[in-house]
Amino acid sequence: MKNDILPAGKLPLKFLEKLLKRLPTSDPDVLVGPGIGVDAAVIRFGEQTLVFKTDPITFTSDKLPWYLVTINANDIACMGGIPRYLLVTFLLPEAKTTRPYVEKLFSELEEACEAFDITLAGGHTEITLGIDRPLAVGFMIGVARSGDLIMPSGAKPGDSVLLSKRIPIEAVSIIASEKGASLSLDSKSLQAARNLITEPGISIMKEAGIALSHGGVTAMHDPTEGGLATGLRELAAASGCGIRVYGDRIPVLEIAKRVLPQFSINPLGALASGSLIVCCEQSEAEGILAAWSQNGIEGTLIGEITASPEMILIENGTPRHLPEFVADEITKIFRTNSS
Repeated sequence: MKNDILPAGKLPLKFLEKLLKRLPTSDPDVLVGPGIGVDAAVIRFGEQTLVFKTDPITFTSDKLPWYLVTINANDIACMGGIPRYLLVTFLLPEAKTTRPYVEKLFSELEEACEAFDITLAGGHTEITLGIDRPLAVGFMIGVARSGDLIMPSGAKPGDSVLLSKRIPIEAVSIIASEKGASLSLDSKSLQAARNLITEPGISIMKEAGIALSHGGVTAMHDPTEGGLATGLRELAAASGCGIRVYGDRIPVLEIAKRVLPQFSINPLGALASGSLIVCCEQSEAEGILAAWSQNGIEGTLIGEITASPEMILIENGTPRHLPEFVADEITKIFRTNSS
């Protein structure tokens, strides 16, 4: 039936939750298994604790290895882990892939791994039928001491919700790379938008480490596909709580205000890697924000965790349900023309 066809992107949260409940994990060494809002799996091997993450890059082909390494490393960092090893699968389109392109791809992969001190441990590369653009899937392994683990279920009522940087860094950088010629931007602004991937960057490892070192962190989440709104929903669902967010406090990139309206994209629902959601004890919020600021990282208190299961966005003093996006807003650039 037509109504059963799912949109591009993540599965709807309630549908995914229903599926995951069918897959109980009884192994006591699986410290963190599959679940809504869970950034990575955590498994105990004797006295060592390992953090596992797999994530694909499908929305862009520009700087594919940088996105791949950074996105996977981000999710391990959100669990309190240190990224160490990477396996990569590259699926490349038939009749479009050249030797120079593959050489460039591997050169960029080497550069990205070196930037984050990650060892490439293996993988697979092939020319694949039925695709029209390069796709990449990463499988990353990190290490963590049990006492350093940050569980996604750790947020509790009364906790403050912090956000690093501005949104949506990843979405704007991809739009600038994929649709640059159609954007109403001068060349300098267009290049700045493309460079968002590295400045301020889509990595959240630095701010995650600073927050953990300060203390009081109860949960962290990297808002990727589905944007900040989906990331907040996933985090609240993982903790079994609700959330109250203040729309006028959510910082949006100035260049996003020029780019996103051309595709009718809501910044709350667009790829937001580069920003980190941190839940922390209320008494530690200002300290974490100050520590970020001292290290050149912008941070904002955007809301709080609530005992009520409702997920609320307050705009102009009026509360409403936090928006829910069935597909990431960036998918609009592939099916609509800019004005």
